[in-house]
Amino acid sequence: MSRPGSGTKPAGKSLKVRVKTGKGRTPSQKIWLERQLNDPYVHEARKLGYRSRAAFKLTEIDDKYKFLKPGGRIVDLGAAPGGWCQVAVKRVKAEEGKGKVIAIDMHGMDPISSVTIFKKNFLDEDAPQLLIEALGGEKADCVLSDMAAHATGHRQTDHINIMALAEAGYDFAKQVLKPGGTYLAKVLRGGTESEILKLMKKDFASVRHVKPMASRDDSAELFVLAMGFRG
Repeated sequence: MSRPGSGTKPAGKSLKVRVKTGKGRTPSQKIWLERQLNDPYVHEARKLGYRSRAAFKLTEIDDKYKFLKPGGRIVDLGAAPGGWCQVAVKRVKAEEGKGKVIAIDMHGMDPISSVTIFKKNFLDEDAPQLLIEALGGEKADCVLSDMAAHATGHRQTDHINIMALAEAGYDFAKQVLKPGGTYLAKVLRGGTESEILKLMKKDFASVRHVKPMASRDDSAELFVLAMGFRG
């Protein structure tokens, strides 16, 4: 498994912020809020105008593997709130008219310059065709999937749910990618993540797990990166 990134995290606050219970917060909400307030990537995202800390995950992976290229056509599945779209727009130079970024998410998402956004569940029967039509008869250079199901608190169930989303994205990627294209998807450790790698190796020249530095150490989150689509 690759661990792309600079090896150093953004400088955070020197004093750890602690959150008191009360005000209707549950212990789990308290833990989440403390983690957000003390996360250097959250502070850096705000400073740079990114909508989420997830932007750094895509940045780190692309810095190493360089699949977001000027003029590229990108489809972003599960795009809200838009951090990955912001990175993709900049790297394919969509605002200069050289590339194209298409995003879909079942949740609302504020507009992003040069991004075509669909508010729709990717698993809806007609969703793939909407994205294909938005590509305007062209093949995609890259399909990104940061899709995640709502957490149940049961690790194995959450693992199965997110793997199902990654496989759905993979099936779509095979329809729309041009030869040489890339598929990047979020998965979770849990025992079956190696199975999707076996499937992808039939269709891509290289397949690997990556965990960027911006992905929390205590998180089961991984990304599967498949490059060199055979078509």
